[in-house]
Amino acid sequence: MTGSGSVWPPFETDTTAMTKNTPASDLHPNGHGSVDHSDEHRIENQCIEKNMRMTEQRRVIARVLSLAHDHPDVEEVYHRASAVDAKISIATVYRTVRLFEEAGILERHDFRDGRSRYEQVPEEHHDHLIDLQSGRVIEFHNDEIERLQQIIARELGFELVDHRLELYGLPLDRDKKPGDPRKKN
Repeated sequence: MTGSGSVWPPFETDTTAMTKNTPASDLHPNGHGSVDHSDEHRIENQCIEKNMRMTEQRRVIARVLSLAHDHPDVEEVYHRASAVDAKISIATVYRTVRLFEEAGILERHDFRDGRSRYEQVPEEHHDHLIDLQSGRVIEFHNDEIERLQQIIARELGFELVDHRLELYGLPLDRDKKPGDPRKKN
């Protein structure tokens, strides 16, 4: 954590990534990938459907997570929630995030930066590409990758029931400066 309260590296989700088959922005009609970020009460409604007790602080945390376009860690959720309600403690955020995860509402990711990051359980499956230079998280779906995973599992004598794919990479043009004649358009 830097002194300004921002998280480094700054992980932000890019849902406009192109893949061979389906960019994540096409997975949901709202253009924000597979999760409906337009409904600020989505997580709160899921909690109510699961008969979870919803305190006002849990409601604030749920709204912060519903509106997240990135994969925030607990400290970032706390930063955003405490801007709405200064009485929210980091311990409350940890407990609430854990509760939402155990209820199957949030999914935890480890993008190799030493922090658990969270996103709403997606309505549609997607994978992640993490830019190691900027920390940007790109959500994507690729039918060919999905097909190959099924084939590999079958060849090894398994029925594939779940998977998680996280790719880590560096931009191909990372060493090129703007205006560099070697840069391809």
